Amino acid sequence: MPGDHCSLPADRAPLSQPPTPGLCCKSVLQAVGRVLRKSKAKPNGKKPAVEEKKMYLEPEHTKSRITDFEFKELVVLPREIDLNEWLASNTTTFFHHINLQYSTISEFCTGETCQTMAVCNTQYHWYDERGKKVKCTAPQYVDFVMSSVQKLVTDEDVFPTKYGREFPSSFESLVKKICKYLFHVLGHIYWSHFKETLALELHGHLNTLYAHFILFAREFGLLDPKETAVLDDLTEVLCGGGAGGGPGAQNHVKER
Repeated sequence: MPGDHCSLPADRAPLSQPPTPGLCCKSVLQAVGRVLRKSKAKPNGKKPAVEEKKMYLEPEHTKSRITDFEFKELVVLPREIDLNEWLASNTTTFFHHINLQYSTISEFCTGETCQTMAVCNTQYHWYDERGKKVKCTAPQYVDFVMSSVQKLVTDEDVFPTKYGREFPSSFESLVKKICKYLFHVLGHIYWSHFKETLALELHGHLNTLYAHFILFAREFGLLDPKETAVLDDLTEVLCGGGAGGGPGAQNHVKER
């Protein structure tokens, strides 16, 4: 299999660019800290507080993007590219970009502020290799996600990069699993750290990355609509219809 999965054809390069480096400098963090102190935000413990108004849905914020490119065209499989190659390349790219996006607010995602991995009224739990539920905070959950995905995308038996190597028969199911975990991370950034993202002026990057990711996953059926229902309102605004789920998905606390 030729090439590195992180590099796409020139006319198909993803436009959801990573945030500008150096944004976590001392002066920026101090400015963000002042904004957050004024907001008097409370930790999201076992029963995350439901915001009366979702800041990330305000029109002035949802219209912010770093490009006006039509992602519905970008995600379509090119005729000359193998499906598994396309899935591998894009999945690896999304992993790196989402990891970068999370790193911009990781200073504020702590065991104290984010006692559970929460997205809206849904709490996610990590399961180890034996299927045992692991109690963890949001930063621990994200660390589990990034570590496990990094291990997969660098495994030649799963994401082969050398010519002649075949993809495993379980490849598509592994990609779906990766996408599910990456969605959890994006969802947590919106739900628990949008104020910090806004203060850093990175909401345009986040919106662009989310729209690109969701449209790609939708194109190839990589995310269960029930899984993404917690952010159907955001998906509707950023990506249009077809998100799946219903308005009742956020009415009560759920665990997964």
